[in-house]
Amino acid sequence: ARATEVLRDFYTKAAEASFVQSGKGRKAGALLRNEASHGGKAPYKGLQDSSTGVLGVLEVILSDFVRLESETTQAEEMAAAAHQRFMDESNESAAVKETAVEHKTSKKALTDEKARSTKKELELTQEELDRALDYHDKLKEQCVDAGMSFEERTKAREAEIQSLKEALAILNQEDLA
Repeated sequence: ARATEVLRDFYTKAAEASFVQSGKGRKAGALLRNEASHGGKAPYKGLQDSSTGVLGVLEVILSDFVRLESETTQAEEMAAAAHQRFMDESNESAAVKETAVEHKTSKKALTDEKARSTKKELELTQEELDRALDYHDKLKEQCVDAGMSFEERTKAREAEIQSLKEALAILNQEDLA
């Protein structure tokens, strides 16, 4: 922008100087004086015909630069917003996953504890079952037919009861004496 201002000022002043010289009718005299004072060379006034071309190119470059700067700024803002959204989503996703890991770790610990408890209960129940089976085997001997009929077992049981009563009577007499 500063370069175009400098060039615009230069070409404007040079054009005014050129217009002043040609407009007052001092063409020949002024030209001679100018050449004499500058050693035969006229002061440089730029290529007045090309001034619009140079300024035009600079203005196009300037407008392109402004447009490019605007587009770049807009693209940077959009990229920053997209990055922020990505970071927010990533942080949220990480928090959700962290919570899920905590819940699953807690659930695993509870499940492991329940498995240990169930295993201990199984061991205790197996021990009870083994004792019950041992007792069952002892009772089975008494209940299973040992080659005696029902009447024989009944008579044997009555005889056993009678002998127990006699033993009780003897014990009671000894207690009295």
